[in-house]
Parts: sequence; C-alpha cells; structure tokens
Amino acid sequence: MSRRGLETGLSAGLLVAALGGIAWATGEPFVFPSLGPTAFVLAFRRRGARARSTRIVGGHAVGAVVGFAAYALVAPGLTLGSSLPAASPDTLRLVTSGAVSVAATSWGMVELDAVHPPACATTLIVSLGLLSTPQSVATIVASVVVLVGAHQMADAVLAEMYGDPTDAGAGS
Repeated sequence: MSRRGLETGLSAGLLVAALGGIAWATGEPFVFPSLGPTAFVLAFRRRGARARSTRIVGGHAVGAVVGFAAYALVAPGLTLGSSLPAASPDTLRLVTSGAVSVAATSWGMVELDAVHPPACATTLIVSLGLLSTPQSVATIVASVVVLVGAHQMADAVLAEMYGDPTDAGAGS
C-alpha cells in the first residue's frame, strides 16, 4: 500500500464526509454523484490548486445552470426513473434534455476555460430531473464551493505543518 494512495483516499473521503455532515444537518443534497470524482481530483493533484479550483467551481456551476435550463425548457416535471416507457414522448424529452445539457455544458466549459469533466455528470443529474429545482441548483453550486474551500483549508494546514505539497509523478 502506497502512502500516496492512502493519503489520496483519506483526503477524498474526508472531503465527501464534510459535505455529508452538512447534508445530514440540513437535509439538503450537499452530496451527489459527481462530487466523488471531484473530491478525487482535488485529493490526488495538489499542485496548481488555485487555477484548478476556479475550473472546478466554474465547471459545476455551468453544468448545474445549463442542466436546469435544459430541464426547464425540454422536460419540466419529468424525472428519470428505474424504468422508462419505451418510445414514449416523455422518455424522448428526458433523453433530449440530457443530450442538450451535456452538449451545452461541454461548450460552455471550454468557452469559459472551466473544463472539469465531472461537471457533465452534474448537468445530467439536473437535466434528468434528479436535482432540478432552483434550490437544488443553488445547493449544488454551494456544495462545490464548500468542497473546494475545505480542500484549500486542509492544504493550507498541511503546508504549514509539512511544507508545500508536491505532485511528483502525478501527471497533469
């Protein structure tokens, strides 16, 4: 077992646990699937964190807003379920909402220099009706801001204790 793997796993888990505590205390969806890969990215690659943090928050914000717009325009009131009726207009509307949201989110992230691939999962979560209210969209963005902030605070504490973190061999 490598030290790097252990540190990455512990850090990513603690970041999600912090959001889980907020979700537990508030009853709001501060934990959602696309935050798992985001927590991993933050925990694994510590160098260049400021620029990456801006891209992470920007990417998820683009995904949440675009997903909400696609949902509101194409599939309002529908929700992805475990079984969808084959060839139904409602299923087509949900699929269209998802496809439009991924296309527009991808475009928006590139144009805004806010590329963060997990944000495409965020846009699907919203555009497929799973977290598709204005309050949920605000909670999604707040969750990402808290996640990035918690990571930056933890890095600052670790840098104070152990010196600046390095990212030797992590790739870009």
